[in-house]
Amino acid sequence: KLSKNKSDRYLPKVGDSLPESIDWREKGVLVGVKDQGSCGSCWAFSAVAAMESINAIVTGNLISLSEQELVDCDRSYNEGCDGGLMDYAFEFVIKNGGIDTEEDYPYKERNGVCDQYRKNAKVVKIDSYEDVPVNNEKALQKAVAHQPVSIALEAGGRDFQHYKSGIFTGKCGTAVDHGVVIAGYGTENGMDYWIVRNSWGANCRENGYLRVQRNVSSSSGLCGLAIEPSYPVKTGPNPPKPAPSPPSPVKPPTECDEYSQCAVGTTCCCILQFRRSCFSWGCCPLEGATCCEDHYSCCPHDYPICNVRQGTCSMSKGNPLGVKAMKRILAQPIGAFGNGGKKSSS
Repeated sequence: KLSKNKSDRYLPKVGDSLPESIDWREKGVLVGVKDQGSCGSCWAFSAVAAMESINAIVTGNLISLSEQELVDCDRSYNEGCDGGLMDYAFEFVIKNGGIDTEEDYPYKERNGVCDQYRKNAKVVKIDSYEDVPVNNEKALQKAVAHQPVSIALEAGGRDFQHYKSGIFTGKCGTAVDHGVVIAGYGTENGMDYWIVRNSWGANCRENGYLRVQRNVSSSSGLCGLAIEPSYPVKTGPNPPKPAPSPPSPVKPPTECDEYSQCAVGTTCCCILQFRRSCFSWGCCPLEGATCCEDHYSCCPHDYPICNVRQGTCSMSKGNPLGVKAMKRILAQPIGAFGNGGKKSSS
């Protein structure tokens, strides 16, 4: 956890006047509950929900943002589907100058290669982030009165896993292992509670939310929810929308040799070779592809290792994750795609 952003902004003071209850769902600053699936990306969902909310509060525009960008691109300290921290996610978005939308960079429930083009689509930005004073539910309440707040809690215990509805008061420790967002607070039948937004889908618990007992005897809060609270800070507007790119010139087909060519966006791969001479060319239906030694298959440029026997492509040798190899198609005679061409073969 980063310590340089500790703030006393919401430290309780004599004379503080806070609303008795607040529910940010009613104020239209939270998108529908999302589902992280089997990927351990709760940290990304927590950070994104907090950023979506503060953006809506400041600008009036509720925009669903991309968890997948954080999973794929925020790799300095966070580890994608293997876990991370919300503060590091905020730090990434600040340094990147913004974050893309969910629509443009959708969630895939797995680690992926960072899409640099979409990483540079900086739709929403934040200016900084701050940590709520730790182990202080009153400070946390003061923060939540101003905006939804990212927190971590212990979610692996039996009582928590079996919770269905109502105010959760079960047994749990403080070994925080799950990132969520506190989206409000209130009181029911004399019991104070937090409104917690989860990322296990809208059909889980109370429409994707749960209520957790507030103002317990432990300073760390129930399930340790007051140990690591933090929130993004936004004061300025979002980056301007980039001007539309000028239309790209029409690319010519790719010449394999003086007799054969492949369509734009494909790669020349030899089908029949003797020594260093190719007597028949094929086309891999991918640009910048790797031509496999079997003279039949090919692999994407970001999965360049050919596993010919398995018919798959890997990012690196020994990496069990991969994609299915592509099949080559026969090249066409020169002129089949019109005039012009560029020499490119593998």
